[in-house]
Parts: sequence; C-alpha cells; structure tokens
Amino acid sequence: MKLWGGRFTKETNQLVHNFNASISYDQKFYKQDIAGSIAHVMMLAKQGILTDKEKDQIIGGLNGIREDIANGSLKIDPTCEDIHSFVEACLIERIGEAGKKLHTGRSRNDQVALDMKLYIRDEITEIDALLKNLLSTLHTMMKVNTKTFLPGFTHLQKAQPVTLAHHLGAYFEMFKRDRSRLYDIQKRMNLCPLGAGALAGTTYPLDRNYTASLLGFDGPTFNSMDSVSDRDYLIELLSALSTIMMHLSRFSEEIILWNSNEYQFIELDDSYSTGSSIMPQKKNPDIAELVRGKTGRVYGALFSLLTTMKGLPLAYNKDMQEDKEMTFDAIDTVKGCLALFTGMLSTMKIHTQAMERSAKNGFTNATDAADYLVGKGVPFRDAHSIIGQLVLYCINHSTALEDLSLDKFQKFSPAFQSDIYDAIRLTTCVNKRITIGAPGLKAMQEVIAWNEEYLNK
Repeated sequence: MKLWGGRFTKETNQLVHNFNASISYDQKFYKQDIAGSIAHVMMLAKQGILTDKEKDQIIGGLNGIREDIANGSLKIDPTCEDIHSFVEACLIERIGEAGKKLHTGRSRNDQVALDMKLYIRDEITEIDALLKNLLSTLHTMMKVNTKTFLPGFTHLQKAQPVTLAHHLGAYFEMFKRDRSRLYDIQKRMNLCPLGAGALAGTTYPLDRNYTASLLGFDGPTFNSMDSVSDRDYLIELLSALSTIMMHLSRFSEEIILWNSNEYQFIELDDSYSTGSSIMPQKKNPDIAELVRGKTGRVYGALFSLLTTMKGLPLAYNKDMQEDKEMTFDAIDTVKGCLALFTGMLSTMKIHTQAMERSAKNGFTNATDAADYLVGKGVPFRDAHSIIGQLVLYCINHSTALEDLSLDKFQKFSPAFQSDIYDAIRLTTCVNKRITIGAPGLKAMQEVIAWNEEYLNK
C-alpha cells in the first residue's frame, strides 16, 4: 500500500521503488512509529475529530500490530515503501474503515520527524547507560591503583611519574563530558514536531501541547517548516558520538602500546584477544584495534550528514531520508564499541611492577630534582640547567639520578645534600603533588570520592 497515488496513472518503476524505499532500515523504529500514532489518535479524539469508538478501535489495532511484530507473528513486508505505510496498511486490514482515519491531520514529514526524535531519545538513554558502566569500571580500577606508579608522557617521551589511577582519571573526565553532551542534546531536541504537517501545519484544531505531553516532550516545536526539516539534533548527536569514539580510540591506542612486548604494562584477557593464523606466539589486541578503526566510520556518518544538509532549501527534501542509515549505523557502532571496550578493560591484567620499573627509568624525577634545588635557593633557570647537565652525565654513563653518589651530585652544585635521595624517590615525586587534579594520593582520594558521588546520582 502507498500512502499516495491518487494523482498517478502508472505504477512506480520497480527500480525507482527500491531506490526510494526506506523500510529496510526505518523498520527499526516501528515501536516509536506506533507510539506516535497512538498519541496522535488520543489527541484527535480529545479534539472531537475522531469518536471514542474510532479511537479505541485504532489504538487496539495498533497495540496488536506492535505485539505481533515484537513476538514475530507479524513479519514486516519488505515490499512496502516505509514502516509508516506498512503499519497503516496492517491497521486498515485489521480494523477496516476506522484505520483510514489514522493519518488525519498528519503528514509523513512530521510523522518521520517524530519517529526519529523518539528513537534517538531512547538510544541516547542506552548510550548513556553504557558510558556510565564504563565510568564505573574506570572508577573501580582507579580505587585500587592510587599507588600504582607509571611514567606520564608528553610527545610520547617519559616526562614525570604519575599513578595509574591518575592516568585512568583523565579518561574518566573525558567520558563524563561525553555524558553531559548527550544530556544537552536530549534536552535541546525534546520538542515535539507532530502537528507540523507537511510544512505549514494543518487546518484541523490539533492540541499539539497535549500530544507533546503524551509523548514526554517539553512542548511542541514553534515553526512548522523547521519542524520537518531540522536535522540539527542528529548532527549534534553524530558529533557527540564522534567525540566518544575519539576518546575510545585514544584509549585503545594506549592499550595497544601497553600490551606490546616493548611496554608489557598490561596483558589482555584471552577472551578479548585473537591469534595469528601463521604465528603461534601471537596474541593480538584486535578489539582495541577495531575500536580505533571504527572511529573513522562514525566520523564518516557525521561528515556525510553535514554534506547532505548543507545545500537543502526549506522545507522537507527527500535527501533527508539519508539521515537514517548513517545515524543507525553510528549508534550501533558506538554501542558495540562501548560494551566491548568496557569488557576488555575490566578483564585485562595490570603489570604493576613493569609500570613502576618504567617510571623509575627515563629521568621522570628530573623536574623534582630541579624543584629540590629551587627549594635550596637556586634560581629555577640555574636549577634547570644543572639538572640538564646531570641527566646528560647519567646518559653518558648509563646510570640514573638516584644512583649517583652525593659527591657526584655536589660536583654539579654544592646545594645538594643527603636529602636529595628522598626528594627524587618515586613515591615522593608523586605524593607531594597535592593540588586538586594532581596524582598525589591525597588529591586522588578526594577526586575518587567525588567520582563516587557522581556515579551514585
């Protein structure tokens, strides 16, 4: 059944139909389509446009269709143009003439705009739950790794010692921001387009506030042309999903490095690794690599929709049908990556001794040695130069700062005293950093307590 055709005298060419049809993917939101129709019918009856008997017939039929699709007894017909025409055809077949009144005061333009908003709203809730689960996993790991030392890097060069709790805490902050972005999008998009019609509203006395209330919206949209042609919320969502994937990709890159033979900071669980068809010794971090790779796929969806929308005049254009496949794919990709990444993270083994050994090498305590001299009255620029010379000496003699004798220290500056060894110990270097946001134990414990409060909201 087509929802149009009265002015046409020829059947649609089959290739044209196939090219035009969207049911292969928009069937994803059959539940949302039926929920929107039920709210629309309730409003029509409230306004006296439908009788209560017609309302009950239509709602009963729609509920039956939803249940039958859900339990598999009703298969969605792939030859239909879209999910809207399929549901309406089934309704008319089941209840007769009353079903033909379902579409009163409504266009497919505002119907699909509504369905997409309802679907996206539900999906945001699911993605948020996956992000919260990832944050809970990170939080658990942070609590037990406040004394697990590892080198912090800049330019992929060892810089200063931190703790694993502090390092993981950086990703905790990223994923917190991701949740807040989703919240903002959900709040901003929560206006109901139903009642906007094709582009200019309708002559029927619709109560759009009532429909919006039934569907959990904050109110109706204020411009009917914008209502049916707005895809800003999808662009915002794809941008937020791209940022989530960027964060996952950065984290995956570190997991891949840490899992390498050169680092050996971690070992991925067998259940989240794969082997080689030819090299029996291999244990590959494929999940992390695929997350990193799939990031480009989500980026592609964002750029595709931006490109689709950039030249469209008001109001609705068929180009906008292209929003669905890419958005559905991006959502599914992000949900899958979040679930798998969280599982990989929660099962990996942390080699704390390897991390600490690495933190002790590479002169990560050099800044603290310079700060020590400053504390003894040496100007910072002079202290910086002295420690630079000491580091060069250690490199040339294959030794570490903490292994030098006091006599050797004092050849570079008489300000060095025996307390230099305590000043450049790993524990001292980390734990004397007590400002909020720093890796010191006291500062980390405060942050972890705030994170606990955040997760319990």
